[in-house]
Amino acid sequence: MDFDFSPDQLLLQESIQKLLANHYDDLSRRRAYAAAEHGFSPAIWAEYAEAGILGLPFAEAHGGFGGGPVETMIVMEAFGKALALEPFLTSIVLCGAILKLSAHADILSEAASGTKILALASQERKSRHKLHHVSLSARRDGQNYILEGEKSLVIGGGAADMLIVSTRTSGAVDSQQGITLFLVDAATIGLSRRTYPTQDGTHAAEISFAQVRVPATNIIGEPDHGLPILQAGVDAAIAGLCAEAVGAMDALVKLTVDYMKTRKQFGTAISNFQALQHRAVDMYVHLEQARSMAIYAALMASDPDPVARHQAIAGAKVQIGRAARCIGQQATQLHGGIGMTMEYKSGHYFKRLTMIEQAFGDSDHHLRSLASAA
Repeated sequence: MDFDFSPDQLLLQESIQKLLANHYDDLSRRRAYAAAEHGFSPAIWAEYAEAGILGLPFAEAHGGFGGGPVETMIVMEAFGKALALEPFLTSIVLCGAILKLSAHADILSEAASGTKILALASQERKSRHKLHHVSLSARRDGQNYILEGEKSLVIGGGAADMLIVSTRTSGAVDSQQGITLFLVDAATIGLSRRTYPTQDGTHAAEISFAQVRVPATNIIGEPDHGLPILQAGVDAAIAGLCAEAVGAMDALVKLTVDYMKTRKQFGTAISNFQALQHRAVDMYVHLEQARSMAIYAALMASDPDPVARHQAIAGAKVQIGRAARCIGQQATQLHGGIGMTMEYKSGHYFKRLTMIEQAFGDSDHHLRSLASAA
C-alpha cells in the first residue's frame, strides 16, 4: 500500500501549515486567542472558510471539496503542531460526519462558509464515556418534542449556533435503543449555557434544557435509532484527534531534542549524555508508532462495518493515549523546570495531549471495549 501523499495532499499540507504559522508563531498570540469570548479568533475562523479548509470534508453540493479522512488527518496534524484553538474538530469533523448521514446535510454549506458553528452535546455527568448513557428526555408533543435535562462538557458549546443533542425518547437510561438525535438552534427559548475554559486553553459549556421545544423535523436519522449515527461521528472525531495528537507529539519531540542540544550541564550539552539520548529515542519510537496508528484510524474512519471501524479506532486511541503520556512526561523531565512554565510551549503541548487522551474515552475505556469485543 502506498502511504505517500498525492501532489494535492502535499499542497494542502503546505497551505495549512503556512496559514497556521502566520497566526500561531508566538505563544503570546495563542494566549490572546484563548482569552477571547469563546476561546478562539473569529477572524482566523473566517480565514479558514475563505481558504476552503472548513468545507474540505464535505461534498461539492454542500459547498465543500469532497475531501476524505486522509485530508482531514493532514489538517488535524497541522492543528496539533500549531496548538490551534479553533473548533474545527467539533464543528467540521464531528458534527459534519453526523450531518452527512442525515437529511439535514444542507446545514453543512453554512458550516463550510463559516457562518454557522456546530457542537455536539452528548456527554452527561454520569455517562463516563458511554455514548448510550442518556438521561436528557425528549417527550413528543404534537408536531414537536420537548427536551428536558442537562449536558456537560460540551466542547465549543458556547460558540455554537446549532447543537446536535442526544436525547432519550424511550427505554432505560443505559439502553442502546431509544436514543434520538436532534438538531437544536442554540438560541431556542429554554436553552441556557454556562461556558468556561478548559485546561488546554479551549472552551466548553454546561448546557441546560428547560422545556426546550424542537420540531420533529429536526430529528437526525430515525427516532429511537440515533446511536449508530452518533457512534460513526465520534469515531471520525477520534480519528481526527489521533492525527492532532501526532502533530503535537511531533512538535514536542523536536522541541525537546533542540533543547537538549542547547542546554548545558557540567560544561557540555545534555544531548551528549547517553542515558538522555535513550530517552529521546524512546520518545521518537512512541511517536512513529502513534503515527502509524493515526494513519490506520484515518483509513478506517469511513469503513461501513461499524464493528471493524470501532475496533480500529479504539486500538488507535489506546496507542495514541499511551504514546502521548510517555512523550509528555519525558519531555517535561528532559526540559526540567522550564517545561512547567506558562511561557514555554512544552507544557502547553502536554496539557493538550492530556485532554486528547481523555476525550471520547481514555485508554482504559477503549482497552476494555477491545477486550469485551474479543
